[in-house]
Amino acid sequence: MELIEVRQAGPVGTIVLNNGRKHNALSHALVTALIGALQAFRDSDVRVVILRAQPGVKVWSAGHDVSELPEGRRDPLGWDDPLRNLVRTLETHPAPVIAMIEGSVWGGAVETILACDIVIATPESTFAVIPARLGVPYNLSGLMTFMSAGSVRIVKELAFTATPISAERAERVGMINHVVPLAELETFTHQMAATIAANSPLSISVMKEQLRVLAGAKPVSPRGFEKVQGLRRVVYDSHDYAEGIRAFKDKRPPKYLGR
Repeated sequence: MELIEVRQAGPVGTIVLNNGRKHNALSHALVTALIGALQAFRDSDVRVVILRAQPGVKVWSAGHDVSELPEGRRDPLGWDDPLRNLVRTLETHPAPVIAMIEGSVWGGAVETILACDIVIATPESTFAVIPARLGVPYNLSGLMTFMSAGSVRIVKELAFTATPISAERAERVGMINHVVPLAELETFTHQMAATIAANSPLSISVMKEQLRVLAGAKPVSPRGFEKVQGLRRVVYDSHDYAEGIRAFKDKRPPKYLGR
């Protein structure tokens, strides 16, 4: 079974997550397929991309494939992590990417949709940032993706509690664009895609890149960056990090010691 389905109807390209058996976890193979599809759209006359899961899913994506994370003594979310590559590809793709969401979105998949340009969800959709539940330290660029989408207070609540928030609340605080009834989701999304596709693709591409650069213009001193990286090492060198990964794989509650 293919991990994704790729479709094109005129200037609108659609990528469908198709690994429901694993809740569309962002494994290396799935991410590679997504990046390949985006590259193919870049090389064709696609002016808008829709990223979605199969209709009727309960989980849009479970985020990182935890089985692929190292159990300790190595940065689990380094520069060349598959999710980092996917986020960069989405952010720098010349055409707007619309995330069409039904079902729940977990962990790194929340960052993935926030790296898209527009997010449209159903009222039943929820979003949960779960690294603290797994004992995983999020990296600097990932946290900046969250902070570009919501206030630092919202990011803190999501990160510290690891509990889901509703689509309505996510829309209210500006993390997503629209909440649309399920029966109207496809029509609404494709109408927006058609509206965008009718406008100047060069103008949109340039404005998207301008906004990406401006959104990332958050100065961090070399010393500050080193401190952030050092803080992350405290976590992935710890007992708790290894315990969180092992507990997930063993399907049992973790026993965190705070060290």
